[in-house]
Amino acid sequence: MVALSACSAVGIDTKFSNGYLPEGVTEEAPLVENLWIGSWIAAMAVGVLVWGLTLWCIVAYRRRKDDDGSLPVQLQYNVPLEVLYTVVPMLMVGALFYFTEDAQSKLHDVSQEPDTTINVVGKQWTWDFNYVDADVHDSGQMAELASGEEGAEETLPTLYLPVGERVEFVLTSRDVIHSFWVPAFLEKMDLVPGVVNRLQVTPNKEGTYQGKCAELCGAYHSQMLFNVKVVSPAEFDAHMQDLKDRGQTGLLPNDLNREDIVPRDQDLLPEGDQ
Repeated sequence: MVALSACSAVGIDTKFSNGYLPEGVTEEAPLVENLWIGSWIAAMAVGVLVWGLTLWCIVAYRRRKDDDGSLPVQLQYNVPLEVLYTVVPMLMVGALFYFTEDAQSKLHDVSQEPDTTINVVGKQWTWDFNYVDADVHDSGQMAELASGEEGAEETLPTLYLPVGERVEFVLTSRDVIHSFWVPAFLEKMDLVPGVVNRLQVTPNKEGTYQGKCAELCGAYHSQMLFNVKVVSPAEFDAHMQDLKDRGQTGLLPNDLNREDIVPRDQDLLPEGDQ
């Protein structure tokens, strides 16, 4: 177990200085890192205190050779001690709640005007991307990764983002609950049918990163993957033009669902059995 704890996912860099989290590639990532590291420091402080008191009791009150076997003085209660171990944990929980809420409020703040808006649509078991400002779209097909064939990963849908620009994701679902997760962003958010969730990030490092669904959504949930390419604004604009040249103009409607493109079970039954 100790050896396995040092393992990390392919393509994800981790290091001690950020608590072995994936290396954050957004302006918002330090909020998560600071909360994570601060929580661990507080937890370790409590752990050291508890371990220290435990060891002290073991040593100070160990059985000695000259003990006559009688029990030590028995106390029914100790008011100062009981107040201490009631109030202190409440203060600790309150502090953790405060810092968590503070970080979460900043991470979920969508009051700023984004430079780019992208509607991310989850579906069993892949993704559609509507680039709202450019009025183009890209529709994904589930890759057959389970086959193990070389090059299968290259067929994953790819989300393009401009580096240094604030991006707003408008998250929707066509069928069941999914979860939009890019580990390198250190954030994720659910896609709920009938609900529009919004998330803003500012990518600050170019590169290709992995994305996946983090909510169990059916038989092929594990293959609901996508790639994220953070590129220069010029390369992002070139990709938008490429989608236009391919005829992928306009936005895919969010009311498009499985019933519109896949026959329902009762439609497949022989006549008379429906």
